[in-house]
Amino acid sequence: MPLSPRPRRALAASAVGTALVLSGCGTQPQSRINSGPITIGFVNGADTAFHACLRAAIEEEATAQRVVLHTANSRQNPATELSNIEDMIAKDVDAVIVQTVNVNALKDDIAKARSAKIPIFLTSFVPDDTSDLLGAVVVDLKKVGSLDADWVARDAAGKQVEVGVIAGAPGAASDLLTSGFTEQLPANAKVMANEPGMFNPVKAQAVAADMIEAHPNLRYAFVANEEMAFGARKAFDAAGAEDVRIATVNGTDEGLAALKDGRFSATVTNSAMKIGELALENTVDLLREYKQVEKITDLPIRLITKDNTDLAPMYCAPENG
Repeated sequence: MPLSPRPRRALAASAVGTALVLSGCGTQPQSRINSGPITIGFVNGADTAFHACLRAAIEEEATAQRVVLHTANSRQNPATELSNIEDMIAKDVDAVIVQTVNVNALKDDIAKARSAKIPIFLTSFVPDDTSDLLGAVVVDLKKVGSLDADWVARDAAGKQVEVGVIAGAPGAASDLLTSGFTEQLPANAKVMANEPGMFNPVKAQAVAADMIEAHPNLRYAFVANEEMAFGARKAFDAAGAEDVRIATVNGTDEGLAALKDGRFSATVTNSAMKIGELALENTVDLLREYKQVEKITDLPIRLITKDNTDLAPMYCAPENG
């Protein structure tokens, strides 16, 4: 399915409060665009399946919009992220789309770009102060975690249960996901361990193996993405803990298949394809200033179990899914 421009949806930006609209909002740098081709930089955050699908969606939408696109990857390193921003400034792009690796890295990124009068558009996350941003496509990551916690609460049905958390890499996405999960758990669900899997399935498998050895009565595991969840599943099964129920994040085709056959119990959708598509489309529209466009767009999310897999949105373009 090609990623052509989609009709605009009126989406509430719950992660940052009331949506800010282009006209008269914020103090982001004024558009440098009048006519002619637009050049956009995309600074990705890592090499996971999510990041690969995000890049593919942005690239396809750039082709559809006839945008010149430069890409870079920060590979979970905040210093590399800033260096990538500087490289995009040197290329004199009209805007930079950033999937940040760390909340604390954003301040320097935004300041550097602003000094060059190049606006930044963020994917997945925004800071509290959005005045210096061109815009963002936001995933309410704390809500993602809390939906998985709600599922655990319903499934545990008031019984005392032990829970393990396999986080991603310390920083923006993982911290919000895991805090959303742990803060929403009921009192009868006790977190026995919370360790980073670094968004790496091999690392997550090792973490899960140590976790189940230390806590053999573990009943549930929250894993911050499906790639890691597959590694965790291998470790639990190898330890004879097939009954550990995994709640995770993404909604990939592979993840939905794992829900259907019982390897996973719940996931929350986080469509990389839709995030990338909207990011490029909204960046162009905001630069052009010829549409009334929401500055902050909140991506819809949904809890998926084996009973409603047909409701999951497409996660990745078919050639990448």
